[in-house]
Formats: sequence, C-alpha cells, structure tokens
Amino acid sequence: MSPGRKLGVEEEFLLADPVAWHTVPAAADVLARAEPYAGTCQPELRASQVEAATAIRATRTQLRADLLAGRRVLGAAAERAHAVLVASGTPVLAGPEPPGGPDTRFALIDGRYRALVTGYQACGCHIHCEVPDRDHAVAVVNHLRPWLPTLVALSANSPFAHGRDTGHVSWRIVEQSRFPAAGIPPWFGSFTEYRSEVDRLLACGALLDDRMTFWLARPSPALPTVEIRAADTATTADEALLQALLTRALVDAALADLAAGREAPRGNERVAASALWSAARYGMAGPAVDPWRECTRPAHELVPLLLDRTAAALEDTGDLTLVRDLLGRLARRGTGAQRQRRIAVHGLRGVMRALAADVLSPL
Repeated sequence: MSPGRKLGVEEEFLLADPVAWHTVPAAADVLARAEPYAGTCQPELRASQVEAATAIRATRTQLRADLLAGRRVLGAAAERAHAVLVASGTPVLAGPEPPGGPDTRFALIDGRYRALVTGYQACGCHIHCEVPDRDHAVAVVNHLRPWLPTLVALSANSPFAHGRDTGHVSWRIVEQSRFPAAGIPPWFGSFTEYRSEVDRLLACGALLDDRMTFWLARPSPALPTVEIRAADTATTADEALLQALLTRALVDAALADLAAGREAPRGNERVAASALWSAARYGMAGPAVDPWRECTRPAHELVPLLLDRTAAALEDTGDLTLVRDLLGRLARRGTGAQRQRRIAVHGLRGVMRALAADVLSPL
C-alpha cells in the first residue's frame, strides 16, 4: 500500500429555516459562531450558503474525520443561529431570494451576471488533488473528461428546485450550464493553451476573473492541482468520501497513462455534452451515454468500467474494498436524488427534514 496523493474537499451547504424549511440568509451569523477545527468554514456566493473545506490530506481516515468535523461544526453553528444545515445541490422549497455573500468579489459577480446569480444557490462537492505541475494538470483533466458524467450520475442530489420537481436528478448541473465556460472542459494540449483560452474569455468579458470558469474539471490557476467539481453536494460524509477517493484514483490512473506515453483521446465534444446532459437528467436510473461507443448505454454498466479504470490505483492506496462497499451501499439506497424523490411523496418539507438529518450522518 502506497501513500495516497494529497487531496482536499470543499463541501457547500444550504442554510434553512427550521420551521418553514426555505433557505435563509444566515451565513454571516453561522460563520461567526463556528468553532475552530482542522479545516476551514467559509462564505459562499449567496448569504444562504456556507462551505466547509477539509485540510489537505493523504489518507481516507484523515479526510473522513475532516468531512465529519466540518459538518458538525457548521451544523452546531447553524443551530445556535436558529437555522439548519442542509446538504442538497439546489434549494428544495421556494423562498425569498437571498442577498449575495459578504466578499467584494461576490458583488462584482452579481453585477456581471445579474439574474443568473440572483437566485443561484447551487451547492457542489469539489475535490482538489495534487499533480506534479500545471502541464500535468491539464493532461490529467483531458483523461478525466469521459468520466465526469458518471461522477455526476453517482452524486446526483438536486431533483427539486424552489418547490418543483425539475424532472432531472441534478438540476445544479443545468443551472451551471447557463454560465460561460461550463460543462465538460475542452481538450487542451498544454497549460499555455489552457491559459490562452481563459485569457480569451476574460478579454471577451465572459468571465470576471480566472477563478470564474465553470468547467467540471480544471487546473488550479495558482497551484499544481486539479479541481474536480462534477458532484452535487453529498447528503452524507461517506458519499463525499466516495467522490474524493474515486477522483483521486482517476487522477492516479491518468498520471500512469501519461507516464506510459498515453495521451487522452480528444473525443467528440457534442457527445461529451450529451453524456453530461443525460447524467443530469437521468442519473443512475436511466440511460447514459457511452462516450467511447458514442451511443446510449444503461448507466449502471458504466460503474464497473469506472471501477476497472480505478482499481489498480485504489488497491495501491488500500481504498478498493471501501470504495466497493460504498458503491454497493449507494446502489442499495439510491442516490441522493432518488432518496429525495422517495421521501417527497410525503411532502417537500419532509425531504428537507431528511436532508438535515443526513448531513450529520456518516453513512
């Protein structure tokens, strides 16, 4: 068993009223009441959102402890602020539009994108994984491209938005698709080529700054890491851990290919977009798009392919048995979106109560 590549996880959460269950702009109060822990607690784009970021970790034990600690710290702070911490990719119930977060940059984003962000309360689970350098980061992202829709499908947790069933399992992905530089990233031959494209979008006024790209995987603008933002925020800490371990294994598999001289195929960008749309629409319950065969395929058939791709890397870090167990549990319980819909037959407030309970559950 080898030491794992270092990684960190950012989890975004909603803050809700414990009676009406719509979101509330309580972020400043909650963050002021948050106790210190190994990770950090941060504001987000809207005042109804908060984020917990783990420390940089190499083992699943450390990472899981940070995930649980961040949720407990924010959950306790929310309770003291007379709010509830909820893990859902989008707000389940309709409520007043929250103001923007406290950061000056958030105000600039509001001014640039207007109605795109005034009601934007999408929450994701972002994985940061170290790589040797920026050129490797770009090449790794190229290898990750065909796997991003499967990561979306496994994590789907936003079927409802503002009181209605969207008909999708990840409405967060649909909301993100409205922004420039969203979805599956283009194939880039180097960091210089990637940076040129970002600079071009900045020159066109489509992006506020180089942190504004909404691609589901990207090299960090400042660090030798890749950031994968495919997943909806996870209902439980173990589902967030599953995304992190799968992501790290995909990065390891990509680096192994690159060391052997195997560059990622470019693929068809329209097929990639179709695969992402299908994952957000149907998730694990419906048809998926096979990006290699360029046709529909049952979504559940892509999970064994993902395991085949990552098995060697997971074995090296000692995570293979746990990942198989977590995938089996997810298959039995259903994804977050599937569980939300099952509970919704008894009302959407019941969905919010269940999400609030699950956010502090490890399983």
